[in-house]
Amino acid sequence: MLEGVNVVLGVSGSIAAVKTVELAHELRREGANVRAVMTDSARGIVHPWALEFATDHDVVTEITGSVEHVELCGREGWGDVLVLAPATANTVGKVAAAVDDTPVTTCATTALGAGLPVVVAPAMHEPMYDHPGVLDAIDRVQSWGVEFVDPRVEEGKAKIATEAAIVTGVARAAADRPLDGEHVVVTAGATTESVDPLRTLSNRASGRTGRAVARACYVRGAEVTLVQNGPEVPYATVERVESAAEMTAAVADLAEDADAVVSAAAISDYTVETAPEKISSGQTDLTLELTPTPKLIDTVRADHPSLPIVGFKVETEGDDDRLVERARALRDRVDLAFVVANDASVMGATETRALLVDADSAAEYVGDKTGLGLRVADELAAVLG
Repeated sequence: MLEGVNVVLGVSGSIAAVKTVELAHELRREGANVRAVMTDSARGIVHPWALEFATDHDVVTEITGSVEHVELCGREGWGDVLVLAPATANTVGKVAAAVDDTPVTTCATTALGAGLPVVVAPAMHEPMYDHPGVLDAIDRVQSWGVEFVDPRVEEGKAKIATEAAIVTGVARAAADRPLDGEHVVVTAGATTESVDPLRTLSNRASGRTGRAVARACYVRGAEVTLVQNGPEVPYATVERVESAAEMTAAVADLAEDADAVVSAAAISDYTVETAPEKISSGQTDLTLELTPTPKLIDTVRADHPSLPIVGFKVETEGDDDRLVERARALRDRVDLAFVVANDASVMGATETRALLVDADSAAEYVGDKTGLGLRVADELAAVLG
């Protein structure tokens, strides 16, 4: 997601500085090159040698005659994006006031003046985060186009965001944004149908592919709503649903304000009448009457004839020719933008193989689901023009 991106990591004096070694590793795992800059306060919490090891570069701890701030963050500088993580209340306030009395704030002043993308991940005690002056400083810095990765407010502290959330914010700031201004609705994971108050019918879908698509659309600039029975994520507004009917109703409602829908969820094909009480486990003659569920993409298409919709097609048998044939039949029947088709064997796996099928071609993708998400987002951007 960050292949070849040069990231300048500015570390301030929050106890969350101890997290920056792992953050640097995570940025590099995603393909970034990382160089760190530290304040004196940060050096009292994490040793520069630790960040030197994590980044494989010397760490800037003072601005010298080599004008490190310009070399890193100037108009012709090394960096593609500056990340302030953690950013203390003191650092955010200085950035807002153009005070550059530490290596980190000097890099920030330079980056903002040079038009370099800046990402801020605040970390401080919650009362400090709620201080009117700090909130005003955040608003002012955001008004300059700076991306903020919101902290996790827990135990009276505005804790620094997770490494994954910061990496996603960096990717969004550093990448092209062909989906900027678009609202994309993405479905993910399995739906479940209640048999009784305890038991459900479901499937093996993990939701990783749908969440990868949602994350990729966010990185490409979109506002994303993720419809799923899964965890909260930092890159999308999550609409939680359980059954196929709930998911269909939610997407139908969201489609009124959407520019595209990506139907990546493994939606139940059948539902069952829910028993009001727990069915006794001793019954030997139990019969469940299955009723077909309405197809989500059919429902959305009926109400929105021109809305771009991306479908997913999973099969358990047949070769690629058969898979493409079925995917193209689905595309033609519902007038989909394109269909992502794969074999059911990849469900729940980290790696995947898929065919992106449109009217004229079937392009193969092999790799991790992050890459597939980016491929889908880029194809969708091409459809939206």
